[in-house]
Amino acid sequence: MPYDATKLADWQISEEAEKNMPTPEEWRERLGLQKDEILPMGRLSKIDFLKVIERLKDKPDGKYIEVTAITPTPLGEGKTTTSCGLMEGLGKRGVNVGGALRQPSSGPTMNVKGTAAGGGNSLLIPMTELSLGLTGDINDIMNAHNLAMVALTARMQHERNYNDEQLQRLTRMRRLDIDPTRVEMGWVMDFCAQSLRNIIIGIGGKQDGYMMQSKFGIAVGSECMAILSVANDLADLKKRLNNITVAFDKNHKPVTTGDLEVGNAMAAFMRNTINPTLMCTAEYNPCFVHAGPFANIAIGQSSIIADRIGLKLFDYHVTESGFAADIGFEKFWNVKCRLSGLKPHVSVLTTTVRALKMHGGGPKVVPGKALPEEYTKENIALVEKGCANMVHMINIIRKSGINPVVCVNRFYTDTDAEVAVIKKAAEAVGARCAESQHWLKGGEGALELADAVIDACNDKNDFKFLYPLEMKLRDRVAIIAKEVYGADGVSWTPEAEAKAKMLEDDPKYADYATVMVKTHLSLSHDPAVKGVPKGWTLPIRDVLIYSGAKFLCPVAGTISLMPGTSSDPAFRRIDVDTKTGKVKGLF
Repeated sequence: MPYDATKLADWQISEEAEKNMPTPEEWRERLGLQKDEILPMGRLSKIDFLKVIERLKDKPDGKYIEVTAITPTPLGEGKTTTSCGLMEGLGKRGVNVGGALRQPSSGPTMNVKGTAAGGGNSLLIPMTELSLGLTGDINDIMNAHNLAMVALTARMQHERNYNDEQLQRLTRMRRLDIDPTRVEMGWVMDFCAQSLRNIIIGIGGKQDGYMMQSKFGIAVGSECMAILSVANDLADLKKRLNNITVAFDKNHKPVTTGDLEVGNAMAAFMRNTINPTLMCTAEYNPCFVHAGPFANIAIGQSSIIADRIGLKLFDYHVTESGFAADIGFEKFWNVKCRLSGLKPHVSVLTTTVRALKMHGGGPKVVPGKALPEEYTKENIALVEKGCANMVHMINIIRKSGINPVVCVNRFYTDTDAEVAVIKKAAEAVGARCAESQHWLKGGEGALELADAVIDACNDKNDFKFLYPLEMKLRDRVAIIAKEVYGADGVSWTPEAEAKAKMLEDDPKYADYATVMVKTHLSLSHDPAVKGVPKGWTLPIRDVLIYSGAKFLCPVAGTISLMPGTSSDPAFRRIDVDTKTGKVKGLF
């Protein structure tokens, strides 16, 4: 029976569900894994994906289901909750189902949004482990990334302190002649630390480093995380980690992790990260957790590796893209699927009454503050007006050749009349629409959604990319801006346009993926603009070069790669019981 989600906190539901959580050995038997294919790590396990993929290489793939959303409020609209609920609903229908989700960052967990474990009766367990580091992948990514910065800054110090003859005699190093004004990388940590966005390092004497401006980003935005998301195996991971552009030299040539002779050591730190961690929903549906990049500043997808395993082990495999369809689904569609060669059967568009009311002109939603009554009492007019955002997202997904299933992720304060408005608007443009109460009722509350998804998976789709890989970078950005975001066009700063021209003229970058960096809180670059904005231009101020992941990342607006911590962060309420060791207060 589902737990009473209106009375129990998520961590309490997780704690109760964990009492009957399968052990690693039970999972091995249930999933039909060989003994050496599961790698126990306490209560959890990693899966040796190379062995599983090799053994099951001739087995047909299952149905591939992607979950995305409309433009969310700052509180999020429950994509992970919907993903877990869909797995639970499909499980109640008796099908072999599993999924792959991203690992949550400690930044949001310790800030306002809270953990990305789902919620109510549709969450991932064990929730504490998921929210507080899991099996160490993000820690390994931080170590690998920051080691590259140690290698860079130490090299710059030694090149300053020694002449060419001394460098060769003492260290056998050639002079890289790094330009201190063209360092691409910064440092990373897995918290929202706005005070570290812009820093000066190397203050002191000649032995204290190289004095220059530097920066911190959040760990999940690291190129090492992007590489984990798209790598095929350990050899591919190692190759990509040696190709990261750390800086440029004074002749404008890239200086890579391979040039710094640090890429192999980075791969040693990340050798275990290629194996997904096995977790489960509160109703014990298996789910891999692997990689955790944000969709607004990175690719926003769980790993290709996890999807490949899931499609072999499960008849229905659920994966999730970060934030809304304009950024998360767009990157799933044009980047992840292009790199993996996998073709999705359906996309589920997570929709809430709350978000539609916001897009319909409702009061500002402020994290940490009580919702205005417009969001907790019936207001048909706001929902009707806000449906324009949902219809826009439906049309984005349709451009890929997929007809989506709209999921109304129903909160217990939503009314039947409000839900009816959403269903009418979705069905009017030809999309399936299902109400789901998985948060409140678990799998039993998601049966309508499960049935709609099963039906949609049996439809034929004409999956196609938005643009050919041969298209130039600025033309790609223009088509994404117009066809996905709804902009009239794109404006480039002189610096960004010069960089884009340089990249377009170098054949080395011709097949790099285009990964946009844009706010998730609006279809536009301005997080304050809701609904479906008209008559605007997308401003591009920079292009980030991720040469290991083979991404070019145009940066729109003023978005930062290091989020900030709010005045009322979650860590104020998180505690540990010193007698039992149990963590309390995780959302």
